[in-house]
Amino acid sequence: MNVLSWYFTKKALPYWCILSLDCIIIIISNFLVLMLNYGISYVASNITSLISTISVYLLCYIIGFRVFHTYSGIIRYSSFVDLQRTGYAILLGLALIVIERIVFTEYTLITSARMSDVVLSAMLSILFLWAIRILIKYLYDSSFHVNQSERIFIYGVKQGGVGLAKSIRNQDPAKYILMGFVSDESDIKNKSLMGVSVYPNDENLVDVMKKKSAKYLFVSPLKSESIREDPEMVNRLVQAGIKIFVMPRAQEWDGKSDISHTQLKEIEIEDLLPREKIEVDMVAIGEQLRGKKILITGAAGSIGSEMVRQISVYTPAELVLVDQAETPMHDIRLMLEKSFPNTKAFTIVGDITNRVHMREIFSAHTPDYVFHAAAYKHVPMMEDNPSESVWNNVEGTRIVANLAVEFGTKKFVMISTDKAVNPTNVMGCSKRICEIYVQSLDSAIKDGKVKGKTQFVTTRFGNVLGSNGSVIPLFKEQIKQGGPVTVTHPDIIRYFMLISEACKLVLEAGTKGNGGEIFIFDMGNAVKIVDLARRMIKLSGAENIKIEFTGLRDGEKLYEEVLNNAETTLPTFNPKIKIAKVRKYDYEEANKEIDELVGSSYIKNDIQVVGIMKKIVPEFKSQHSKYEILDNQTVQVIS
Repeated sequence: MNVLSWYFTKKALPYWCILSLDCIIIIISNFLVLMLNYGISYVASNITSLISTISVYLLCYIIGFRVFHTYSGIIRYSSFVDLQRTGYAILLGLALIVIERIVFTEYTLITSARMSDVVLSAMLSILFLWAIRILIKYLYDSSFHVNQSERIFIYGVKQGGVGLAKSIRNQDPAKYILMGFVSDESDIKNKSLMGVSVYPNDENLVDVMKKKSAKYLFVSPLKSESIREDPEMVNRLVQAGIKIFVMPRAQEWDGKSDISHTQLKEIEIEDLLPREKIEVDMVAIGEQLRGKKILITGAAGSIGSEMVRQISVYTPAELVLVDQAETPMHDIRLMLEKSFPNTKAFTIVGDITNRVHMREIFSAHTPDYVFHAAAYKHVPMMEDNPSESVWNNVEGTRIVANLAVEFGTKKFVMISTDKAVNPTNVMGCSKRICEIYVQSLDSAIKDGKVKGKTQFVTTRFGNVLGSNGSVIPLFKEQIKQGGPVTVTHPDIIRYFMLISEACKLVLEAGTKGNGGEIFIFDMGNAVKIVDLARRMIKLSGAENIKIEFTGLRDGEKLYEEVLNNAETTLPTFNPKIKIAKVRKYDYEEANKEIDELVGSSYIKNDIQVVGIMKKIVPEFKSQHSKYEILDNQTVQVIS
C-alpha cells in the first residue's frame, strides 16, 4: 500500500519508465510462448540466439510505441483510446517483424522462431499491456482515487447523461467517481450503463445514494426541465444534504458533444421555478436589427443591460445607450469592449427628462429603433414620491416618444409591467399612463392627426428573476446572514420570468408588432412567495432560519394581474405573446390630462398628484396606502 501511495501521489512516471515496463512485458511474453511451446530446456539451450532474435523483435515494437506514443500518457488515467493505441503499436511492430522475416530470410538470427510463435507472443503482449493498465487504473479508482474524489450519480441515461459521464470520467485529474445513473423509465430494474447500475427515480433514491456515499446528483442537460417539474425529488435530495448540479440556462448543448463538468453549477431557485421553455425566432429578429441604429434607455438596468447583450450579437450599425447611473454604465462600456469590440456603441450618462440633452442625442444618431426601459420601478419608493414617478416615468416617456416621432424613428418599444393592470400603487399607475400616451400617439399618427411614421409597441410582463428589485437576491442575503427571511404576506403570489427570456420576447414583439399593440407575455404559473422562501432555505442547507411575515407594503397587492378584467386577448406570432384589447384614448385628451398631471408634479403635493392620476386611470384603486382616502371621498384638486 505504501508503494501505491508513493506512485499515486506522483504526477506521472517519466516516459522511459513506462517504455521500459512495456519492453519488459514484450520480452516476458515472447519467452513465455517459447517455454510453453518448446519447454524450458529448449529455451535454456538456445538462450543466446533467442535473446538476439527477441531483441530484434523488440526494436520493431519500440518503433510501434514511438509512432503511437503509448508511453506519453498517465497509466492511472488510461482510457479506451489508450488501449487502442497500445494495440495499434503492437500490430505495427508485428507487421515490421513480418517484413524483416521476408527481407532477411537468409539470416537464421531473424528466423529462429516460427511465425505462429511471433503472432501468439504479440497477442499475449497486447493482453498483458492492457491488463497492467486496467489493473493500475482499478487500484487507483478503488483505493487512492476513492479517498480523493467525490461520489456522484447522474440523472439521465440518454445522450446527455452518457455524454456527461464520459466527460467526467475523462477528467485529468479526476474529481468525481460515477456510482450510478438515475432514470425515470419504469423498466430499468437490474440494468447497468457504463459499468454502474441504473436506479429508478423514486422514494428510495436518497437511501441508495447514501448507501453509495454519493453526495452529488449531476443533472443531464436534457433532464433540466424534468428536475424543475419534480419538486418532491428536489426536496428529498436537499433535505438529505445531497447537492444538485445542473447546466446553466445560458449554455446551449447540441445533444452530441461531451460536456465539461466545469459547465455545471449548483442548482438555484431560478432553476426550479415552474416555467415552460420559451421559443423565439431570434434569426428573424436579427435580420431586422442588423445594420440598424438602436437607442436603449435605461441601458444600465436589469432589462436594459440584457437588451444590450442580446442586440449586440446582431451587429447593429450603432448602439446608443442612455442611463443616468454612471457606474453601471461604465460596467456596460467595459462589457461591450470585451465581448463586442466591433460594435459601435455610445454610452451616454443622461436623464430622459432632460429634453434638450435627449434632443441632441436623437439629432446626432437618428435611431431606427428605440427600446424604452428607463423607469422608476420600486413600488414603496414611488408610493412616497409620486411627483418623481410622474416626472420620470410619464414625462420622461412622453419626451422620448415625441422625439422618436420628430426624428423619424421606425419603431418605439415601451417596456411596461403587469402592475399597470388595475393598478393599486403609484408606480403601476404611472406605467399605465405611459401605455395610454404611446398607444394614443400611435393612433393619432395612423389617423393623420400627428405627422410621423413611428410605430409604438408596448410590452407587459411581471417580475424578472435576478433583477435589482427581485425578492430572490434579498432572500439570498437574508439566508446568508442567518435569517430571518421576510415575506410580506403568507398568501402573496407573483409571476416570474428569466431576464433573458423576457428580453427575447420584447425583441420579438417589438420587431414584429405593427404599432398600437399592448403585448402581454405568458408568465407561466404563479409562485407563492412563502413557498419560494422555504425552498431557498432548504437549498441553502441552512437550519433554524425562520420566516417572518411583515405585512403588505404601501401599494402592494396579493397578486398581479396580466389583463384588466374588461380586457380580452388576441393570439400572435408566438404562443407566449398575446395582444391585449384595451380601452382606446384620444390623443389630444390624453396629452391634455398628462399636461395637467406633469404640471401638478412641480408642486409636489402628493394627494393632488395622485388624485389626477386616478382621474386619468379610473381603475387605479390604492391598497395599503395613504391614498385610499381618494377612493372613498371626493377630493378637491387644486389647479
